[in-house]
Amino acid sequence: MKKLGEAIGRFVVKHKLFIVVASLLLCIPSIFGYLNTKINYDILVYLPKDIETMKGQDILAEDFDMGSFAMCIVENMDSKDVLDLEDKYKEIDGVVKVISANDLIGTTIPQEMLPSEVTKQYKKGNSELMLVTFKDSTIAIDAIEEMRTLTSEEVVKIGGMSASTLDTSIVAESEIITYVLVAVALVLLVLMISLDSYVVPFLLLGNIGLAILYNMGTNVFIGEISYITKAIAAVLQLGVTTDFSIFLYHKYEQAKEKVKTNNEAMTLAIGDTLVSIAGSSLTTIAGFLALCTMQLTLGFDIGVVMAKGVFIGVLSTITIFPAFLLVFDKVVFKTKHNPLIPSFNTIKGFVVKHYKIILVVALVIAYPAFYGNNHVKSYYNLTKDLPQDLKSCVANSKLSDDFDLVASQVILVNKDLKDNDLNKMVDEIEKIDSINLVLSPSQLSNLGIPDEMIPSDVKDIFESDRYKMIFVNSTNEIATDELNKVIDQIEKVIKKYDKNAIMAGEGPCMKDLVNIADEDFKNVSIASIGIIFIIMLFVLKSISLPILLVSGIELAIFINMAISYYTGDVLPFVASIVIGTIQLGATIDYAILLTTKYLENRSSGLEKIPAMDHAISTSASSIFVSGMSFFAATFGVGMISKLNMIGSLCNLMSRGALISMMIVICVIPAILLVFDKVIICTTVGLKKLNVKGEC
Repeated sequence: MKKLGEAIGRFVVKHKLFIVVASLLLCIPSIFGYLNTKINYDILVYLPKDIETMKGQDILAEDFDMGSFAMCIVENMDSKDVLDLEDKYKEIDGVVKVISANDLIGTTIPQEMLPSEVTKQYKKGNSELMLVTFKDSTIAIDAIEEMRTLTSEEVVKIGGMSASTLDTSIVAESEIITYVLVAVALVLLVLMISLDSYVVPFLLLGNIGLAILYNMGTNVFIGEISYITKAIAAVLQLGVTTDFSIFLYHKYEQAKEKVKTNNEAMTLAIGDTLVSIAGSSLTTIAGFLALCTMQLTLGFDIGVVMAKGVFIGVLSTITIFPAFLLVFDKVVFKTKHNPLIPSFNTIKGFVVKHYKIILVVALVIAYPAFYGNNHVKSYYNLTKDLPQDLKSCVANSKLSDDFDLVASQVILVNKDLKDNDLNKMVDEIEKIDSINLVLSPSQLSNLGIPDEMIPSDVKDIFESDRYKMIFVNSTNEIATDELNKVIDQIEKVIKKYDKNAIMAGEGPCMKDLVNIADEDFKNVSIASIGIIFIIMLFVLKSISLPILLVSGIELAIFINMAISYYTGDVLPFVASIVIGTIQLGATIDYAILLTTKYLENRSSGLEKIPAMDHAISTSASSIFVSGMSFFAATFGVGMISKLNMIGSLCNLMSRGALISMMIVICVIPAILLVFDKVIICTTVGLKKLNVKGEC
């Protein structure tokens, strides 16, 4: 690996100007790729395609041309104007059907002649409902945006999942640039203080900025990424790859004291850096790839993008950043200053003196941390964490308050199901607690509306060549235990009358999301630990060290999550699933760095206490700068984000970086010292070297 690194180093020093120019030219296709990468804002798209609810969604799209729908509240508008508005909506690309009660009664039958059972469902005071269906959920976002331009929010309020998705996209797009600027500013502050040059931080961030741009640009080959991935990828890549560049810079400065020329120093530095960061970057990449084991394919989305980002970060660290340093070497030299890094002598002295007590304290903390980690609460209704003054939130609130429309389900039954059986089924569903509305083909005639008075557009909503559709509304919030129980009850009823009946819609999809997310949480944790364990087994050539080091970082993860439990925070479900894997993959390299230094000292003949003393002295500064950079990259975003999903995830990552840093500097040394003899006996090569201790 070192020979490969030195070969790369010789190429870099020979072609440094070419590399600088090429790195800038690569920005052009990267920007093109970035701008042409599609962004998905619908979290339900990431559910497995083979589950029943998603099959139901496909049927709605294929048989009923209803990939999505929106509920509109029309206020202070007479029947003629409502019908005119419907015609305007129908002209919008992607809109399939627009239905209101005015389509049932036209302008010839006075509303007061209709049964109260009909009018109470669609009209409250001066407000009435309008249903708009769309070909698919992607088109729906653009269509709703155009619908909003036709009338003011005071006249028409548009609610539903697609409207919430549109507002999520607006907020996310408006904030992403701010995320990056805040993250860069805070990381720059950390680097200006901790490095010994005022110019190097700019070169370092320029290098990482290019790597981020390359990563985001190459996402075009994936085709589509989620808004969550887009929002956090740059910040996360900045946080987890900064230490690679810091490490190279330190190696370069050390090498300049050993050789005569900067070119020779850089060649050695790249060789040493590649050896040092190969293992840590591999564990970070593996941690992100573990997310690909999720059934919810959002994990694949985040995992692939971030693993690719780390790999590109490694390549840029050993090519672009060295070229920058060599080209701007004179400027770097002129802006040298003394770094302001805290001394770790006091902490080091305390750790090596009281390492047994520290380990006991860590074990005592472990149980409440483990308990808190396992009992932290999550929420799944992501529309609830949007700013409540958004247009969709205002509309959804009015739908709930005025019309009791909270959670909509769609039932699909065989078209050949007899009306008598269909009516019995509907009667049973209506008796279930919290069900306040059931609409079916048979219900319209039962409510006193003659069949010949029902327009074909309305009939087509409820019937296709293969299925009959039933709308069901519950007053329970989506993604709650109460609604999930109601869905289970409905499921039992419909299967009695049609064993192939399918439930779809937001409520059932969110129920599946809850169940899948719970399973993903367990699977991802096991996968990430397993993959990283295997990699560390080969990198450290030890059976015991992977267990000990992963245990230390897992304690940091448990503490991080437990803080949310004991402070009463409820986390978005995605954060609960991915944070453990991200924190493990991003901070295990801190532990590897310290451990490698300790093993080198032990193999050179030092006793365990002096070996640890020296290991902390030589690695604590690097761990501190890396941890603070990761903290800085994510902390600011967590503070400013209006999207609680992004804010919570970044808050957890920033807090996790600090906790992991403290665990590695204090607890990992205690673990290594207590289990020193076990480590010597289970690590390849140590027993043959000058290491005291019998196995």
